[in-house]
Amino acid sequence: MPLSRTPHSTVLRLTSTLLTATVALYITLVAFGNITDFGTNQQFVRHVLAMDTTFKDDDLMWRAITSHALQDAAYVAIIAWETIAALVLIAGTYLWARRDDTRARSVSTLGLLMLLLLFGAGFIGIGGEWFSMWQSGDWNGLDAAMRVFLLSGVVLVVIHLLPLATDTRGSRAGSSG
Repeated sequence: MPLSRTPHSTVLRLTSTLLTATVALYITLVAFGNITDFGTNQQFVRHVLAMDTTFKDDDLMWRAITSHALQDAAYVAIIAWETIAALVLIAGTYLWARRDDTRARSVSTLGLLMLLLLFGAGFIGIGGEWFSMWQSGDWNGLDAAMRVFLLSGVVLVVIHLLPLATDTRGSRAGSSG
């Protein structure tokens, strides 16, 4: 069902389209870079998981993953997640451009949630805290993760500012009463 059509909603729709496209472009380039230059961020993931540049506190080092196979499996999973998120956000952008607002919002929400989970739970939570990435002067990706997390969160809020269309009785379409 379409969202309401007012000048304000037209601006919000355009904003939603462009911001979704911006995040889609960003994560597409990230995934493409990780695929075509596999080794650069592979080293990042390996060092974070191995915790070899942290303070090496014995109370924390038991968490380290030193198996290259497990480290590489984690890295491939990250790239796959980024790639899927990119495809979902590209689809969301396409739906916004086609003015299929309800589906665009749903699809974009899914893609943005995927990024919030990857960068929030994955990099900030698990990498930053569990693997103590914050302790590393060389392999600390918390600032970059926070930027993507915040950008994705802002875009998620913006795409949900568009009001749902109202039916002829003045209630929100799809609601009872």
